[in-house]
Amino acid sequence: MTPRDPHRRQRILDAARALIPAYGIAGLTHRLVAAEAGVPVGSTTYYFADLADLTAAALADTAAATRAALAHWAVALDRSADLPATLAELTAEYLAHPGQPLTVNELYLAAARLPELRPPARVWFDGLVDILTPHTGPAAARAIAIFLDGTLLHALTTGSALDTAALTAPIAALTGITPRTAH
Repeated sequence: MTPRDPHRRQRILDAARALIPAYGIAGLTHRLVAAEAGVPVGSTTYYFADLADLTAAALADTAAATRAALAHWAVALDRSADLPATLAELTAEYLAHPGQPLTVNELYLAAARLPELRPPARVWFDGLVDILTPHTGPAAARAIAIFLDGTLLHALTTGSALDTAALTAPIAALTGITPRTAH
């Protein structure tokens, strides 16, 4: 097969990433991904040796998207005059598009069983700690990352939106920073 479409591989990866929130990692199939990407099934096996290879590449893309989101968070936090409120708002915005957080949680579960997936699974937590540490110190940064992991998982399992005002107080308590704005 000649790669006539230079974007086909990325379309396949995008399709796999789009399907993970709905079907989970275990639910991905070559046929499902090919249909979502609008390509023949043979294209998925042309670019990826097997389903594990396709899944690993899609999860690596997820890790890259997570790094990009965290870079945005870092800029927002650096500019913020009210770290607890800004962090609460960023968290609520992140969950407003649940595909990425669902995929990250799928990755967490897969990494518990497959050690080779642990490095991309740690991108969210480690990256969050890295961007928070200059503002809060390492212990508070880890505590906030643990809190936000639990908060996101709770919101995903209940289907409820995050209340930024309700998030600001515990974040402030974990940081030791008094919020400057009332929500």
